[in-house]
Amino acid sequence: DLFGAGKMFLPQVVKSARVMKKSVAYLTPFMEEEKAAAGETASRGRGKVLLATVKGDVHDIGKNIVGVVLACNNFEVIDLGVMVSAEKILEVAAKESVDVIGLSGLITPSLDEMAHVAKEMKRVNLNLPLLVGGATTSAKHTAVRIAPKYDHEVVHVLDASRSVGVVEQLCSDDRRQKFAEKNRQLQQELVTSYQSRKVALVPYAEALQRRFQTDWKTVDIPKPSFTGIQTLRDFPIEQIVPYIDWSPFFMTWELKGKYPKIFDAPEIGPAARELFDNGQKMLQKIIAEKRLKAHGVYGFWPAASIDDDVILYRDETRQQQLATLHFLRQQWERKGQSDFRSLADYIAPKDSGREDYLGGFAVTAGDGADELAKEFEQQGDDYNSILVKSLADRLAEAFAELLHHRARVDWGFGAEEGLSTDELIDEKYRGIRPAAGYPASPDHTEKTTLFELLDATAQTGIQLTDSFAMWPGSSVSGLYFAHPQSRYFAVDRLTQDQVQAYAKRKGKSLREIERWLSPNLGYET
Repeated sequence: DLFGAGKMFLPQVVKSARVMKKSVAYLTPFMEEEKAAAGETASRGRGKVLLATVKGDVHDIGKNIVGVVLACNNFEVIDLGVMVSAEKILEVAAKESVDVIGLSGLITPSLDEMAHVAKEMKRVNLNLPLLVGGATTSAKHTAVRIAPKYDHEVVHVLDASRSVGVVEQLCSDDRRQKFAEKNRQLQQELVTSYQSRKVALVPYAEALQRRFQTDWKTVDIPKPSFTGIQTLRDFPIEQIVPYIDWSPFFMTWELKGKYPKIFDAPEIGPAARELFDNGQKMLQKIIAEKRLKAHGVYGFWPAASIDDDVILYRDETRQQQLATLHFLRQQWERKGQSDFRSLADYIAPKDSGREDYLGGFAVTAGDGADELAKEFEQQGDDYNSILVKSLADRLAEAFAELLHHRARVDWGFGAEEGLSTDELIDEKYRGIRPAAGYPASPDHTEKTTLFELLDATAQTGIQLTDSFAMWPGSSVSGLYFAHPQSRYFAVDRLTQDQVQAYAKRKGKSLREIERWLSPNLGYET
């Protein structure tokens, strides 16, 4: 109740769960013995909730937090872990007679997998509420794309603080119907809003004509000090720590504020300080005992663009093609917009007379994270288990920042930056490092080409799942662009003519590409 009312904060709740679990573990044998002697059956608690990160996705911090919070409120939680198929979810739900199913996911392909689970629940005539959560989910997407696949409640849950109230109502015979009706009304409003939205999309040919323009005769194009790849195995964690952006760390624990100002916040400041201090102690343990290992690989290749594709060459002769990276172009015409961008615009065209380069990278700080987190879980210590994973995520992002700085130095324009760590985190430098699956390049399948170029799995141990999530979860990959005017942007909605052209360039069927670009389609399929 205190947590839901904002008077107690998530780190404190998870810490209290540690005490509760150890107490319950000690008392359970005695309680069961007494019940058996009295002829009583085991108590079911307030309800049984099944949680799972969907097939193809490996991220589970948010799901784990929700599980702890629900358990603290006397709900029985069955956590199936990560990369769980629809078949497994339905099988366990039936076997365990659960009251609610909760799905989690971080990457955009997980949205389609959630819709698939909803469809399967309908096919087997389940009458269970379905909860949807995770960084890539939204109330609008849930209403428009997932809820129509199922005949019963599909509820978007924003964060752990909302989960208890939602599950309480869905597990109550008296309150479920009223909650379901209110949820349906809200979702109908979201669907109506979505259907009535006015989005002006220009044809793909026009977007190409109105691309971002560069004076290729005069623009500065740096040459990297090497081409090919370089690998960093077991990179010292202590060298990565100074590059950590701590603000997202607090967000993971639902403490909203910018580091270090968050410590001065009147309500959450003390909780943030305690969490930060615990994080520092855990980092010291990780470094002293070498519990996590960080690995990275990065490289540069001679490159040239042809419209929305970037051709990479095997060597400086530029005679033999090594690979092609495919990009998408903005089409949503917003007020005051002068051009429609594609990442390919930041690479010199093949017919420009200039020689350009593209970089790429993959890093992980997750080697050992799951094992260490599991050790804490087995001790009933969810707090330190989640702390390890949240720190590993921050270390991976920090490693990406560190390596990007090194890449800029190798490219010949980063040595004179003289930027502080805060300025690096705020991206005050030249160049960008967009990642496949994110707004400027929403197609996750492009990671395959990058991983082949970097030999990423052999060099770092990072693997791609069926949905192109990276395993270990605390991993980051992307591209390096050095164009002095390069900046991040969102591709957003796409017309069918661009998607058709993109499918043709990639040698894939339209249906397959529409599946991977589902959240970005500006038309119904």
